[in-house]
Amino acid sequence: MVCHESMTHLNTFLQLSNKLAERGHKISFLLPEKTLSKIEPFNLHNHLINFVPVTVPCVDGLPPGTEATTDVPYPLQPLVMTAMDLTEPAIEAILFVLKPHFVLYDYTHWLPTLAHKLGIKAVLYCSVSSVIVGYLLSPERKILTEADLMKPPPGFPSSMIKLSAHEARRLVFATVQDFGGIPFTERQLLCLTLCYAISFKTCKEIEGPYCDYLQTQFGKPVILAGPEFPEPPCSALDDKWVNLLGGFEAKSLIYCAFGSECIMNKNQFQELLLGFELTGFPFLAVLKPPIGCDTVESALPEGFVERVKGRGFVHGSLIQQQLILNHPSVGCFVIHCGSSSLLEAMMTECQLVLLPTVGDQIINARLMGGDLKVGVEIEKGKEGGLFTREGVYKAVKTVMDKNSEVAKQVRENHGIQRELLMKQGIESSYIDGFVQNLHDLLMPN
Repeated sequence: MVCHESMTHLNTFLQLSNKLAERGHKISFLLPEKTLSKIEPFNLHNHLINFVPVTVPCVDGLPPGTEATTDVPYPLQPLVMTAMDLTEPAIEAILFVLKPHFVLYDYTHWLPTLAHKLGIKAVLYCSVSSVIVGYLLSPERKILTEADLMKPPPGFPSSMIKLSAHEARRLVFATVQDFGGIPFTERQLLCLTLCYAISFKTCKEIEGPYCDYLQTQFGKPVILAGPEFPEPPCSALDDKWVNLLGGFEAKSLIYCAFGSECIMNKNQFQELLLGFELTGFPFLAVLKPPIGCDTVESALPEGFVERVKGRGFVHGSLIQQQLILNHPSVGCFVIHCGSSSLLEAMMTECQLVLLPTVGDQIINARLMGGDLKVGVEIEKGKEGGLFTREGVYKAVKTVMDKNSEVAKQVRENHGIQRELLMKQGIESSYIDGFVQNLHDLLMPN
């Protein structure tokens, strides 16, 4: 396993490692030395999953000791990829000794060529959905302009996924942005075209047409690892949260969380909270301090604490999300639409409000809110792409109104998808199939 030095990517790769190790497969997980301590506790098979530390070289512009995206602000994150690229000689030496059958990777575009030289098959393991890869990176897109990205590429499965002008504009900027010395799109296209096979943590029941589209477009196997549910919590909910949440009626509380790396600007941070205040519902928002603020407390709107006392809570650090989401009082989940959080959300009975902030999340939100209709997306301004407190209020009230036709529809559709995902043995069958597909790749043509 060789993945991008982001906690989201590391956790995704470790989840798959645990599932493979359950079946007796040996995993060597390459990662920076200091990062090891952050994910080591989640290694469930120490005898089969071996962490191999890699020294990340210093790069001009990065603070000394930087190893992962969580170590630096967003503008410096492309340099983390630059540093990762400099580990190529070290990774080659490690692979030469290990001689694995496969190396799974995501952003290291040079890895397939290196693996081929060593007689190893490189499999691209995407931490984003096949929908996003197909929409943005299809070879059918000869150029990437704002007008192009507002609609799907030719041959893309029938879908309601479309982008507004401001969303397409931001995505064009992101795709050409320097990412370790080369444009992001070029890096990803190299990853897709040079690998032996492409894999996703999804199931055909939800993303089948998009996986088929990619298999046709890139002319190589697309193999699915299934939904990969997070491991059930091994601890109970902290008394602090038990006592707090226990004071509210069933399904009455809004829970909002945007992950470990999403940082909003102060204006949007405040609009979100003021929207929650407007609803009149109790709420718990787990958010990083906005840009330019050291703490969430220092960024709260004036008079906000007094007005929502006893029913509104803002928390600035990690929380027991799975346990919170399954608490009887939680009825609505406001989510940024990262792939991992969406899967957690789909397993709950919470009504979903979608508030994507960056490219892949936007397309996830259109899939969930448009095609699958399992949630409601918060409206944003057509020009600047900003949301208002009124937009937050409207989306939350829509899904929380039990008599609303929209609420009934998304609850019914969510229930269908949840039942599908919770079908007995679905996760095991996909992992078994994934392993069989890897075995098949080892067979001579």
